[in-house]
Amino acid sequence: MTRIVAGAAGGSTLVSVPGEGTRPTTDRVKEALFSRLESMNMLADTRVLDLYAGSGSLGAESASRGAKSVELVEFNDKAAAVCQLNADLVNKVLGSKVVRVQRSKVESFLARTAEAALEQWDLVFMDPPYPLTEAELSLVLELLAPQLSHFAVVIVERSARTPEPTWPAGLTGLAHKKYGETRLWFAEPVTEAAGVEPSTD
Repeated sequence: MTRIVAGAAGGSTLVSVPGEGTRPTTDRVKEALFSRLESMNMLADTRVLDLYAGSGSLGAESASRGAKSVELVEFNDKAAAVCQLNADLVNKVLGSKVVRVQRSKVESFLARTAEAALEQWDLVFMDPPYPLTEAELSLVLELLAPQLSHFAVVIVERSARTPEPTWPAGLTGLAHKKYGETRLWFAEPVTEAAGVEPSTD
């Protein structure tokens, strides 16, 4: 059972994706992640993009904690349907359509938003399936990088056994943290201050 941890919809039970094919973020990782984001002031009034959204729990948690808008991008039919149920639940509590669902391949979605040139994301979650190759992940990051706000944070969740993502021009590694078999990689847009060694705290 997955619940929203905190915020306006805190305690609400989310629908889980049936069967296999998705890999939900564990409660331990989720709580640690959102504690860190709260300390970074990266939730209130931010524009959130949840790629490979699964059940949409990360995006739903962000909305509950004050995100201005949340896009859940999921290609799997069953998972996209669950995303919609969870989006409807959170939107009802908030009294506003903060969370939206896009049934789309991630690459196709990012290509469309790049062409429209309308979005600048402040916070991006990426929890791609493990079979996704490093080259495929690099392509997605390359499409994403020009669409980020200058203070954005990107979080990539991968197996602890996989290497650091290859950050494209425009993105630099910020920090990483290992939780059992999971590692979170944090990145930010390149600025004049970039080049500091990534933190493992």
